[in-house]
Amino acid sequence: MTMISVNEFKNGLTIKYNNDLWRIVEFQHVKPGKGSAFVRSKLKSLNTGAVQEYTFRSTAKVETAEIETKTMQYLYNDGSSYVFMDNKTYDQLAIPNEQIKDEAKFLKENMEISVIMHEGQTLGIQLPNTVELTVAKTEPNIKGDTSSGGGKPATMETGLVVNVPFFINEGDVLVINTVDGTYVSRANK
Repeated sequence: MTMISVNEFKNGLTIKYNNDLWRIVEFQHVKPGKGSAFVRSKLKSLNTGAVQEYTFRSTAKVETAEIETKTMQYLYNDGSSYVFMDNKTYDQLAIPNEQIKDEAKFLKENMEISVIMHEGQTLGIQLPNTVELTVAKTEPNIKGDTSSGGGKPATMETGLVVNVPFFINEGDVLVINTVDGTYVSRANK
């Protein structure tokens, strides 16, 4: 059991708080003109996926959680769960659809990801910062429609809908940010 000061918060750190495991999504140190300093944080529950805001006094301490990550390969979805395989032992692990519904829209077969575990319990998966996905459906480009900036919706091979520039066509491979689901660039061929 390791205790840390809330002043040591980092994005992505996992803590135990209120009988739950939380990942720090973002935090902000606030020093008002009157009164004592505090830390405003946005935490995501690793058990429920809910995101909540908490405010801690700057003198508060919280317990860090020992998290284990395993590199696994995504194999397939059997309808009720996503099946992953450990690259070293070839053991398979099924994670229910509800547990990783936000991350699932970035998963492609044979993709390597990190499975997050705590005391033998599977908490979820951690994706790479970006993934390469193929455009499955988008409106054709209208000539001369680039002056306004903006973009158009494109449905990726996984079902994810991303706003992309007008010059993107069906079949293009794009780099997509997994943190916020936004278009980054075309993939290098």
